[in-house]
Formats: sequence, structure tokens, C-alpha cells
Amino acid sequence: MEPWMGRTAAVVDLGMLKNNLAEIRKKLKPGVELMAVLKGDGYRHGAEGLYPTLKACGVTNYAVALWSEGVALREHGATEPILVLGDTRDYDLDEAVRYNLDFPVFSVEYAKTVAEAAKRQGRKQNIQIKLDTGMSRIGFPDNDETLEAIKEISQMESLNMTGIFTHFARADEYDHKSAGKQLDRFLRMTEKLKEMGITFPKYHVANSPAILLMPDSQLDMVRAGDILYGLNPIDEEGFKKENFKEILSWYTYVVMVKEVPTGTEVGYGGTFVTKRPTKIATLPVGFADGYRRDLSNRGKVLIRGQEAPIIGRVCMDQCMVDVTDIPDVQRNDQVTLLGGDLSIQWMADLLQTNVDEIVCNISQRVPRVYIDSTQES
Repeated sequence: MEPWMGRTAAVVDLGMLKNNLAEIRKKLKPGVELMAVLKGDGYRHGAEGLYPTLKACGVTNYAVALWSEGVALREHGATEPILVLGDTRDYDLDEAVRYNLDFPVFSVEYAKTVAEAAKRQGRKQNIQIKLDTGMSRIGFPDNDETLEAIKEISQMESLNMTGIFTHFARADEYDHKSAGKQLDRFLRMTEKLKEMGITFPKYHVANSPAILLMPDSQLDMVRAGDILYGLNPIDEEGFKKENFKEILSWYTYVVMVKEVPTGTEVGYGGTFVTKRPTKIATLPVGFADGYRRDLSNRGKVLIRGQEAPIIGRVCMDQCMVDVTDIPDVQRNDQVTLLGGDLSIQWMADLLQTNVDEIVCNISQRVPRVYIDSTQES
């Protein structure tokens, strides 16, 4: 087995991360900045493990979902602007404002609460205005009342407005009808604000699918999430034409190999019954690791370069595979759960979900190991 191999490991290839950064930058217009979206612990790739490479590659803006994620980045040395994309509870603000994060603001009342917390700490808090142009999540509606609300916020002494942004709901669609309407609403609102004398250092709307399909949405900055990790945010055929690479693979090992006769029930509930003498390999991963229970009797792994189907139910901490047709499988053989032909996209298609859910389900008890394939001899 590889020297990094323990019970299981999710291996993150920083060389592929560099590749994806280069591919993103090829698509950006001159002067457009790149924000790396590290929410969900970098889509469970490990934000702190990714940060040094992102910094070395010149990324100067970051986004997280929670203020605590921003704090974790600060504690690992991040000094660049960090935008919190989600809400911060009122009672957390006194602590949160200490870390020089940018908070999204979506109501006058919340802006006042943030300003009061900043004032108590003797600080000026960075905020970004969030507009709801069609996602129907958090954000100011695009109407005249919002213009007056933003004007009021702009006059709050304890706040510093560093940006304004919105989020596309359907930027992955090739006709751009829905996303185009959202972009128009955003531009109309920001133009009206400029007429009122209210401007922002950064205007940003483009997420991963928009980076690929809507170059007119780039504005001052783009927010790269999925494509940073090589995950597909558009249709599969379109994404195959790109040069992005999945940066995460997942491995475990064979614990035990046994041979059982025809008619043997396998696993909880006996949901699989052998139809021939069968060699079963037991693997030490299960749904507590994020290896989904609905892979039972339908998933597969790679052992010695060959496919081995999951048989029986995936347990909390273990699962079983059929290795009858793979010669010489032994204890300690390395097993690929994700990687190569068993891509994250493959598993998402199999389970009828999206790629983000697959990687975000990989438990934190699975160690993240970082390699750089571009530096290997």
C-alpha cells in the first residue's frame, strides 16, 4: 500500500488544483479577480490543506459559508479578504467581528445589529450587500425600497461596504434565459445605486457554471467553487470538453478474504444471496465514513485494477465486495472507492444526485492526505 494509507484516506492532488486554477484563469477577462469558494471545509477537501497552494498561486479572495469557517482560515494564516456567504447569528457577532471577515447584509435591521456589534468592539466591520435577484434565498429584493435601505446602510459609521453580489439559480442552463434576467436585475439595481452616488469596490455574480457559460457575467470578480475542485457544474457532455480534473480520490484496503458456498446470505437483512461459490473481501469503510448506504448491491470498487461489486448492505463501518473474478486478492490490498474510472461524477450519476453531495458526504473521520502530482518523479 501507499505510505499515506491508513484505514482509509481521501487523497487530494494539489497539482490538479493548480491545473484547475490555470484553466479558470484562461476564461477570465483581463483584470477580473478570482474568489476561491471554500465553504463546507473546501467542499470537504480540507480548506486549510488547500489554502497554501491557493495562496501560492495568487488567489487573493476567499469565501466560506460560516463565520467559524472564516476563523479557521484566519487561524491557519489567511490574511486575505474572506466573505462569509451565509448568516451569522446575532449573539455570535460580538465574537465574529474580531476576525476581519466580510459579512453579507440583507436587511436594514441586520445591518444595524452588525454595526452595533462592531461599535462595541471599537471596530469598523466590512460588509457586502446581498441582492436576491431570483434565487429566493437571503438577499434584498430588487426594488426601490432596497435602494433606500442600502442608502441608509451606507451611512452607518461602523460599517464599510466592500462589495455587492447576487447568486444565480440556473446559470448551468445554456439558453441563459433565467440567469440573464438575474444579471439584468443586478446591473439595473447597481446602476441606480451609482446614480445615487453609492458604489462598491467589488461587484460579483458569476459562480462556476457562469464562469464556463456566461463570460458577460464576470464583472469585477468571479466565485469559483465546483470547478476549483474539478467538479462538474453543467451538463456532462459540455464539461468533458473542458480540462478540469477532479482533485480528490478515496482509498481503503482489504481486511479479509473468505470463500462462501452458493446460497450464502451476505450482510444485514440477507439482501444479497450468492449464486455461486463466492470470494468475499471485507472493507473497513461504511456510511459513517460517507460511503453511502444506497451503494448497497449497486456500487463497485477497484481492486488490482479490476471492478468488484458491492454485495449486501453497506454497514456503518464496513462493506463487502465480490472478488471471485479477481485473482489473488489478499489482505492489505489497496482498494479504490473513488478515482480513475470510478469518478465522483460516476458515483453522482449512479446515486442520482450531484457531485457536491458526494464529496460533502465524505466524513471528517476520513483523513485528508495532500500530494502534488506535478512534483512527483
